[in-house]
Amino acid sequence: MELIAERGRRVTVEELNTTRLLAHAKKQAQQRKFDDMLIVDVDAHHYENECMDDILPFIENEVVRQLAVAGRAKGRGSLVPNLAVGFQDMGGRITRYPLRSSEKTEKGKMRDVQLGHRWMDAMSVDYSCLFPTLMLAIGLHPDPEMEVELCWAYNRWLTEKALPESDGRFYSMLSLPLSEPDAAMRQIETFAGRKGVSGFMITSVRGQPVHHNRHMKVYRALEERGLPLSFHSAINPTEPVFKTLNRFASVHGLGFPFYNILHVTNWVTNGIGERFPKLPVIWIEGGLAWVPFLMQRLDHEFMLRPSEYPLLKKKPSDYMRDMYYASQPMEAVDRGALECTFRMINAETQLLYASDYPHWDFDLPSSIWDLPFLSEKAKHNILGGNAARLFKLPPRNERQKENLRRFSNLPA
Repeated sequence: MELIAERGRRVTVEELNTTRLLAHAKKQAQQRKFDDMLIVDVDAHHYENECMDDILPFIENEVVRQLAVAGRAKGRGSLVPNLAVGFQDMGGRITRYPLRSSEKTEKGKMRDVQLGHRWMDAMSVDYSCLFPTLMLAIGLHPDPEMEVELCWAYNRWLTEKALPESDGRFYSMLSLPLSEPDAAMRQIETFAGRKGVSGFMITSVRGQPVHHNRHMKVYRALEERGLPLSFHSAINPTEPVFKTLNRFASVHGLGFPFYNILHVTNWVTNGIGERFPKLPVIWIEGGLAWVPFLMQRLDHEFMLRPSEYPLLKKKPSDYMRDMYYASQPMEAVDRGALECTFRMINAETQLLYASDYPHWDFDLPSSIWDLPFLSEKAKHNILGGNAARLFKLPPRNERQKENLRRFSNLPA
């Protein structure tokens, strides 16, 4: 089979594999000697819908399991609301979506792990936090029980099947069913000690207020265990405010920061950072440009109406500077604005490199390394040192160990 793949050159399907598609990334990594530094990716994905036949048997409720399996057998596709993935299928590196099933892998080892190691090796990424894709919309499911059951099934499959095969290079922050706090508590108690579980994640695309009192026991449980909590954003074209937008790019541009802005505002305004000062909180896949805007906006309101912030002992922006932010997608068109953003968030200690691979708008480690305004120490910390400290990840070779000791914020 032949097809037009890139720049008019005809290539065979066999050539369309991860290693070949990332050949330039590999060369780039070699030129920058990335193997000598610890690189930790805080946000990468797989397509869990391709593994659903293995995941669904872990659903505990027999009725829900039967409905889910039967629905899939009848070709009903995803069990969670679709995040307009169809619009993204033909964007960016167009071979990644329609033709990914043609890539060959060895029998006897999980396909997702093999593909993951291929792209990690090409980018010189040592560890990667693995997240689902379509399940990022689980907070939109009309049935809270389905959110509970799917999160449970996915978390069991991930911790019992996928992560053990990754040779320790994949870790994850497991999805929590925020709609049912008791179920979320059960999942924390069950999975928190499992190998590769470095924290928990709440999908940002949802309507539940993160500051509601019923969630406080969940946050306390994570703080007591020293486990980070991340909020992973996504897009939702069905959001009423977005229905006036007539382009996918418009929804994509506004959607990711939109949900993080909502939840950060509620988190800070209601003093959650004051109540749980030792709970590391990470905001993922919203970019960075929204952070300075929200800092200034919330500080302005705080100075005008401090009575509405009774729990706060410092400005909202100070609480936001205590948080962590994933770098992708990093808006770098205006280099001066980006430098200002890095300064405002204390990037050297609070920013975490993220690729978002294999999505079409992913960022290579060079997106951080090539920034001229960063010191060498800042580059090492953002690319791996900060995440190594947060998730307790060891260096993988002596050169990385030496560089961590020299540059990073890790304790001696």
